[in-house]
Amino acid sequence: MILNDLLQIKDQERAARKKTTLRCCMAAGCMSSDSKGVKEQLEKAVADAGLQDTVEVRGVGCMKLCCEGPLVQADPQNALYIKVTSENAPSIIAALKGGKAEAAQTDPDAAFFKKQLSIVLANSGVVDPDRIESYIALDGYQALHEVLHEMTPKDVVDTMVNSGLRGRGGAGFPTGLKWGTVAKSPGAKKYVICNADEGDPGAFMDRSVLESDPHAVLEGMAIAAYAVGADQGFIYVRAEYPLAITRLQTAIKQAKQLGVLGSGIFESPFNFTIDIRIGAGAFVCGEETALMASVEGKRGTPRPRPPFPAESGLFGCPTLINNVETFANVPAIYRNGAEWFAGIGTEKSKGTKVFALAGKIKNTGLIEVPMGTPLRTIVEEMGGGAPGGAKIKAVQTGGPSGGCIPSQHLDTPVDYESLGKLGSIMGSGGMIVMDESTRMVDVARFFMEFCMDESCGKCIPCRAGTVQMHNLLEKILDRRATPRDLLKLEELCDMVKNTSLCGLGQTAPNPTLSTLRFFRNEYEELLQPEAHGPKGNGEAKKQTLTT
Repeated sequence: MILNDLLQIKDQERAARKKTTLRCCMAAGCMSSDSKGVKEQLEKAVADAGLQDTVEVRGVGCMKLCCEGPLVQADPQNALYIKVTSENAPSIIAALKGGKAEAAQTDPDAAFFKKQLSIVLANSGVVDPDRIESYIALDGYQALHEVLHEMTPKDVVDTMVNSGLRGRGGAGFPTGLKWGTVAKSPGAKKYVICNADEGDPGAFMDRSVLESDPHAVLEGMAIAAYAVGADQGFIYVRAEYPLAITRLQTAIKQAKQLGVLGSGIFESPFNFTIDIRIGAGAFVCGEETALMASVEGKRGTPRPRPPFPAESGLFGCPTLINNVETFANVPAIYRNGAEWFAGIGTEKSKGTKVFALAGKIKNTGLIEVPMGTPLRTIVEEMGGGAPGGAKIKAVQTGGPSGGCIPSQHLDTPVDYESLGKLGSIMGSGGMIVMDESTRMVDVARFFMEFCMDESCGKCIPCRAGTVQMHNLLEKILDRRATPRDLLKLEELCDMVKNTSLCGLGQTAPNPTLSTLRFFRNEYEELLQPEAHGPKGNGEAKKQTLTT
């Protein structure tokens, strides 16, 4: 493909747009509520009304407000219909001609939408993920063309460094630094891997991006491959995401047919192909060395580092690994410039972050906000607070690796440093809200049980330590524990955190530690009555045990 071909596709796609577009969410959440049937009935109603020349029914990806699906948006009317059924779908067509729609509506200008700033999700709910032309119409693959013809690999790396993008997989490592390390590593063969093994309970950000805008990830991977000198990429995605896998397969096939993947991309010497590897759903395979072992056909267990993947990764070759959201940011950075991206967010946390908002909250779904947005804005304004007028008790960020932040800290800005000070992490983007009915010891036990089950068993601290911590939490909840058990739980947390081989074990104690820090009184209230020590409140000091 050459530039003129790309521009011609863009012009044709834009010229084919009709006066009215009905965007019907076809992401996994709405599909589970029969959005496919809704779309079929909308198309039938358009045909019955003879509106084929003026009305387009477009299947799109996630439209963010997942709790109200299936969702249908009418443009340019700016009407957002919620909980649409096949039966009332035809009335939406009637409403285009002045009738009344039977489907309920919500305000597309509500805080949930208005306070978002979409970069990663800019095309989500807009483009048809099954058609590459729909992506190209919104400047898709334009950044890749400019990179290949106007920039050297070093220029590409420097731009990423200047953007300030940090890895969105959880650790927040500077993306430009990682790219630069792989680029400088000697080796005739290099690889690029997209980590799509999203396994945090309550997290569905990466799945939605892959289902809604797969070409953004492919373009981001291609730009990264050019920067580091790789010619082969892999997307490692879990088998529990069948719709994401299907749309990725379609996107890769279309990209190869148009020549934006494969050999001599955009008539340049650059060659790059992408293959999919399907994981069996092991949480530990989200750790990069375990992921690479799985791609190689081995058991997915971590290995000690160094050497780091940037120097010796897949098949012993220098390997770049970023997650879905990181790659999805890349095309926009090279279209708009590093300064543009660096101007969003905070001094040390640039850009936006996508969160899956779930739990005891009115508006559940996907949000994308600038780094530094206060938790209170996300939970109370965008999320609408807890249902039934209940009070927010805590917000858990970072999945099993994160911590629980109490309501008195809701004014905390969401960035890497601020969350770290409270004993939590950004993580990949799961955000679970808890109301006053939630018992925090139950929360700690839930996440410890998850880590215990998902431990690969390779290192003793994680394999045995998570079991012992889980047993102690069970003992506390059964009111059989003493202050000595509470002290033992804290000691185990410290041991597992500091001696485990990989990030799973190193962060497994975080939910327990954060709930002990902020909700220690809930633990002490469950101890044997005759063995109660001094009760703590809030950030109480750790109880000491004298012998």
